[in-house]
Amino acid sequence: MNDTVAVEATHTGQLFSVQILHFEDKDGRRYTREVVRHPGAVLVLPVLEDGKIVMIRNFRVAVDERLWELPAGKLEPDEAPQRAAERELQEETGYCAAAVRKLGEFYTSPGFSDELMHVYLAEQLTPVQRALEPGEDIQVQCVDSDEAVAMALDGRIRDGKTIAGLLMWHAADGSR
Repeated sequence: MNDTVAVEATHTGQLFSVQILHFEDKDGRRYTREVVRHPGAVLVLPVLEDGKIVMIRNFRVAVDERLWELPAGKLEPDEAPQRAAERELQEETGYCAAAVRKLGEFYTSPGFSDELMHVYLAEQLTPVQRALEPGEDIQVQCVDSDEAVAMALDGRIRDGKTIAGLLMWHAADGSR
């Protein structure tokens, strides 16, 4: 591991910040790395009593496409990940869960970002009022669990966090 010589903040926004880290290796050579600093996020896999998964069709400006996704969102300052998962589930899908448990976590893109994604399973769902944020264009659709996994494997789902969450859930439950 190399020691950081200097840190230069180049952007601070509402979602993330960007830093340029300056290093010097053991031979005295200098190099830099650009790093996206992110507060962390949650991904929720909501399962209805009939086994269907509550998914969303989310329009993503960055890729100019409507993607199949699981509900997800950024952690607010000092917010516990499970609380964020419960909040995002309600905001994006219009459901609340009586049972929420953590399936795991992963770094979304460790080559350039420190974003840590916390993955939760949400069960015993009850419909509630949705609370979309301004600018969100989200459609809710329920998908058979086997079909959702097939979609992750055949390319219909192109969102990495959703693919990872579905496969984590599928692997954790040997009956699927």
